[in-house]
Amino acid sequence: MLSKEESENIKKQLMKQVESSFPEDKKSQALEQIESMNSEELEEFLEKNNISQNSNVSEGKCIFCSIIFNEIPSYRIDENKSALAVLEINPISKGHIIIIPKEHSHQIKKTEKSLASLIKKLSKKIQKEFSPKEVKVSYSQMFGHSVINLLPIYGNETMDSKRHKAEKSQIEEMQKMFLKMSKSKAEKISKPKARILKEKNLWLPKRLP
Repeated sequence: MLSKEESENIKKQLMKQVESSFPEDKKSQALEQIESMNSEELEEFLEKNNISQNSNVSEGKCIFCSIIFNEIPSYRIDENKSALAVLEINPISKGHIIIIPKEHSHQIKKTEKSLASLIKKLSKKIQKEFSPKEVKVSYSQMFGHSVINLLPIYGNETMDSKRHKAEKSQIEEMQKMFLKMSKSKAEKISKPKARILKEKNLWLPKRLP
């Protein structure tokens, strides 16, 4: 039987996946059902959906670590031994990329060659494909995890500029474009390492309190 703490951690991770991957009209019901599950129902849910109780979903990772371990859906476009690059789903400008170091740390080793190489490589791709005035490299941290934003500047954009939600079709097309430019990496980074919840095949208990 799952402990109360284990149940809560698993629920949090499951709800993050629902928020990221479910259609808007299905999110509310799925979130309500997950929140209402007791330990027995949660174990049944994990079994029915073929999710291991000992998987990384129960370890309480930060959102960026969960993206790295593919526990949260993302639009991956490149990676190396030091970092993973994904498209920002709420971009400030076209071609906005987030680079996530694989080490959970509040400090970035800016001198690390493989990280610097990925930043340079993707900045060149953005310049080639979208022709911005410049690509601004911005370092920040959230949840104790440092990240790098590659922000294409077309006018006077800054990291404080308004964001917009990218259309799924547009961001998928942009992902294909970046993967095509890095064809040798495409197969490696497109294969998921963990099961991602999908609304169409997700089993949920029928009972609601």
